[in-house]
Amino acid sequence: MTRLKREQLISAALDLVDEEGGDALTMRSLAARVDRQVSSLYNHVGSRAELIELVRARIVEGIDVAAFGVHPWDAALEAWARSYLTAFAAHPNVIPLLATTPIRDRSTLEMYETVVGSLLAGGWSTRDAVAVMRTVEAHVLGSALDIVAPGDLLTQASVPVELASLRSALDPEHADASGAERAFRLGLDALMHGLRARHAGTGRA
Repeated sequence: MTRLKREQLISAALDLVDEEGGDALTMRSLAARVDRQVSSLYNHVGSRAELIELVRARIVEGIDVAAFGVHPWDAALEAWARSYLTAFAAHPNVIPLLATTPIRDRSTLEMYETVVGSLLAGGWSTRDAVAVMRTVEAHVLGSALDIVAPGDLLTQASVPVELASLRSALDPEHADASGAERAFRLGLDALMHGLRARHAGTGRA
């Protein structure tokens, strides 16, 4: 039997969550997946909580923060949001898991430091910087779930005839208008417009 490496364990944990959801991630289920005894996993991770943070770090690796410190706060924030969406849309099952566990992973905290630091440098107040970041983050995570939702989640065929406005808007000829990716872009544009307006007015207070 080949020697198990920590990175292989993290990959297996992420695969497990992708396939079965966050509740399925236990030390026992992971041990079965990698064909090891549960006790042997503790040579690599101290607990399920630590394992979750390692999964978080793996996802965060794929989020690009290079625009911060190079471009203005708004352009950098928008680029971050798009990269963030790509990373989480590939692993939507991790969203409920990571959103309900305390963040201890240093790489995630360092990412937030980069974002918040850029916002502060761009003129946002200490009071508002984290709220700005979380507002964009919430839109991204909701959009990531929306993008992987079933294609028949909301269709014209499922809407009663008397609900004429909704049926009209869901006409297949307007398919792009109700697409999840377009909804993300529209929502992000609206968020950025509002944040720029606030920044120009009360955002510096």
